[in-house]
Amino acid sequence: MPLILICGHPCSGKSRRANELRDYFIENTDRKVYIVGDEGLGVDRNSVYADSQNEKNLRSALRSEVERKLNKDDILILDSLNYIKGYRYELFCLIKHAQTPHCLVYCLTSADLSSDWNKERKVDCQYSQEILDALILRFEAPDSRNRWDSPLFTIQNEDTLPFEAISDAIFKRKAPLPNQSTQCPLSSTNFLYELDRVTQDIVMAVLDSQRTSVPGDHILIPGATEKIELTRSRNMAELRKLRRQFISYTKIHPTEDIGQIANMFVQYLNKSMH
Repeated sequence: MPLILICGHPCSGKSRRANELRDYFIENTDRKVYIVGDEGLGVDRNSVYADSQNEKNLRSALRSEVERKLNKDDILILDSLNYIKGYRYELFCLIKHAQTPHCLVYCLTSADLSSDWNKERKVDCQYSQEILDALILRFEAPDSRNRWDSPLFTIQNEDTLPFEAISDAIFKRKAPLPNQSTQCPLSSTNFLYELDRVTQDIVMAVLDSQRTSVPGDHILIPGATEKIELTRSRNMAELRKLRRQFISYTKIHPTEDIGQIANMFVQYLNKSMH
């Protein structure tokens, strides 16, 4: 089923928009519409988002539910924060495997407005201010230049959802073509060579830069548009372990654009080195 990904700060109106989309498609199509989200799993937001492992388990459960329901016929709406770029990319790989279109609806709110809306909730449904602030700080805004964030519909509080445009995005666009991640990930010798070469070059660049850098510096990596944030010095053994983990994951979930390997590895290092 076509996938509509809802994305935004905590308390940014995501569930309201998900319900509006469900009502529109039920009224205007003969397709079934499903909403998958945090509330459906009955999670306690504060306990989940206060612990990185619990949060990881939640994302895994949501991804599994999406994968289970995903097909070419009906409509699936994922109502969650979806604030991590790498996670949105994983979901993009799922829709490529199912060969069905998707789009992203970004509920754009200020931190102050999200905080105000949080305070208006019932006490047992509120985020603690500490958790709310942390999630907003970690939020990685979608960028329509990324395949996994496109088509992107950015919606502010006072906006009306562009229902027809969203409908066109999931019904009139061709599904993304399957690639190595959905066919034979190891079939491309060039991909494996580039994966090995690029990651090795980045490890050596980090080791070299650490000689003249201090925690807090941002390391410029050749071939990547993103920089590595140096939180502390890492030795060769640590970096090699992270490199092996990244290579193992990427062999299973390769990118169709070899030129993105450097940026993906930089993102992985930044996430793993915090």
